Amino acid sequence: MNQPVTVPEVMSAALPAGAFLLDVRENDEWTAGHAPEAVHVRLGELGGRLGELPRDREVYVICRTGNRSAYATQALVAGGWQAINVSDGMTGWAVAGRPMVSEDGTEPYVA
Repeated sequence: MNQPVTVPEVMSAALPAGAFLLDVRENDEWTAGHAPEAVHVRLGELGGRLGELPRDREVYVICRTGNRSAYATQALVAGGWQAINVSDGMTGWAVAGRPMVSEDGTEPYVA
């Protein structure tokens, strides 16, 4: 029986500057509001887009609340990436007052 993969976690307020941030939320959530430097790959597309992720640095994975990103982080760690789940998600990101942008020019929010 396989041992479960441990998922490293960090709170959004503790994310280091310049971190590679992978947002695995759905398109409508991304459009509503996301971190300015984030890279968007929907969770359902992750397996087919792994080549877009760096292997030489940590990948911080975020969703709305930390559940989907924990799943993605577990898969990435199992595949050899240095992945870390942002456990409080974009909800925590917004509460922490971190910058957000929207894709349609409206006031960004966490959908």
